[in-house]
Amino acid sequence: MNFPKELKYTKTHEWAKREGNLITVGITDYAQKEISDVVFVEAPKLNAVVEKGKAMAVVESVKAAFDIYAPVSGKVVKVNTNLEGDPAIVNQDAYGRGFFCQIEMASAADWDALLTSEAYEKAIKEGAH
Repeated sequence: MNFPKELKYTKTHEWAKREGNLITVGITDYAQKEISDVVFVEAPKLNAVVEKGKAMAVVESVKAAFDIYAPVSGKVVKVNTNLEGDPAIVNQDAYGRGFFCQIEMASAADWDALLTSEAYEKAIKEGAH
């Protein structure tokens, strides 16, 4: 599986990429394989205030619906509207075009609390689903 080292992760299988105070968020390669074919994405609303660890979006696959949790607290400043018309992008490019949103992070402490790629991979191997 692919866990880019420059990203940080949550135990609930979201990834986060930091550029200054902006955090781009998506689900991991592991998660998209587990949920299989994504058929619908309900992304967070633009300008919504999200709270770390709380549901902010929903992904539906042929298997079930899954909540997507905010890896950091802050304000949603960009939403990937491409997912509305083509939710399968999540399966095709989880770490790129399949991102969900960008959050303007409220506290750098949230970033520091996220998992490294090594810690995330270890959590998966230990069965933290």
